[in-house]
Amino acid sequence: MELTLSNGETFFFRSYKETDFNEVQQLNRDEGWTNLVSRGKETENAWHNSNIKFVVGTKDEKAIIGYVRGLTDQHITLYICELLIKDGFRGLGIGRELLHYVHGLYPDTRMELLASSSSHTYYEQLGFRNFPGFRKTLAE
Repeated sequence: MELTLSNGETFFFRSYKETDFNEVQQLNRDEGWTNLVSRGKETENAWHNSNIKFVVGTKDEKAIIGYVRGLTDQHITLYICELLIKDGFRGLGIGRELLHYVHGLYPDTRMELLASSSSHTYYEQLGFRNFPGFRKTLAE
């Protein structure tokens, strides 16, 4: 699918393909998301098992510049695991459009996600409400 922004720039977004994984991992590496990078096989399996997985790239399809990965039961909850737009392409509305597209696929769901201290204002600007949550691994 083609995405034309208000400034005239055009990008594509499409379903993730297994051949995209190395570029996705490079984006993670560039962002400093070391947990996803160091757990490469688990990250690849997470992509394989996710039912929401889209990449966004330059119009010529030579480079992936962002992605969204998530899970949904298709009726109540749509959970965004990761949303990443490459630095230099942020502020153009790509992330907002990607989230809007994904939510439009499952319009009856509530979209939920975790935000970092540096990204929470971005999501608040998009109309997300802050709510308390909890996290625990089996080892904890």
